[in-house]
Amino acid sequence: MDKTISLNKAAKTISVIFHPILIPLYGLILIFSVPTIYSYLSLPVKKILILTMLVNNIVLPLSLLIFLKMRNHISSWEMESRKERMLPLFFTTILYAITSYLVINYPVPNFIKTYFIGIFFVASSITVINNWWKISIHAAGAGMLTALMLMLSFQMYHIMLLPLMATITIAGLILSSRLRLNFHTPAQVWIGFLLGFVELYILYRVI
Repeated sequence: MDKTISLNKAAKTISVIFHPILIPLYGLILIFSVPTIYSYLSLPVKKILILTMLVNNIVLPLSLLIFLKMRNHISSWEMESRKERMLPLFFTTILYAITSYLVINYPVPNFIKTYFIGIFFVASSITVINNWWKISIHAAGAGMLTALMLMLSFQMYHIMLLPLMATITIAGLILSSRLRLNFHTPAQVWIGFLLGFVELYILYRVI
């Protein structure tokens, strides 16, 4: 019994730390942190990109969730119902469209621009799919992080083994936590992961 409670608490903690609203920010920090050419971008550029994401894609979506919760439009922060997710997902997708537009017109490497475009594409796909099926947004974020780390390795023409293994481990913990808490079926989790991974990977190959 105690073990079950501990595992559930750990799963909840992982779900909060790697909330879908926060995962894109972690990806941006990853781009700036691993030993690639992007880690040498000037500090003012990094600050502008992080601040843009913080305001547009964390503060504003969280503000909407707080408003919806206060108005009883959502029953919990987890938004377990597919119907409850519709408005927040639509709003978040619009905000990522705005962020992508701003970043595209900012003098930063194409790799970073593609990352923001990829987030928008994944968010759009999830918003459309959510009309019929409850796909795991956490898992989609985990898939994006994994694809991002893989593409960063390709940029350096060698596999950065430790960061890649760490990212894969984190992705596994995220997927396991969603299954542990019974918020999703295995199909919803794995398809979410594949959606995030494949869309970002293809975009990096195309753009």
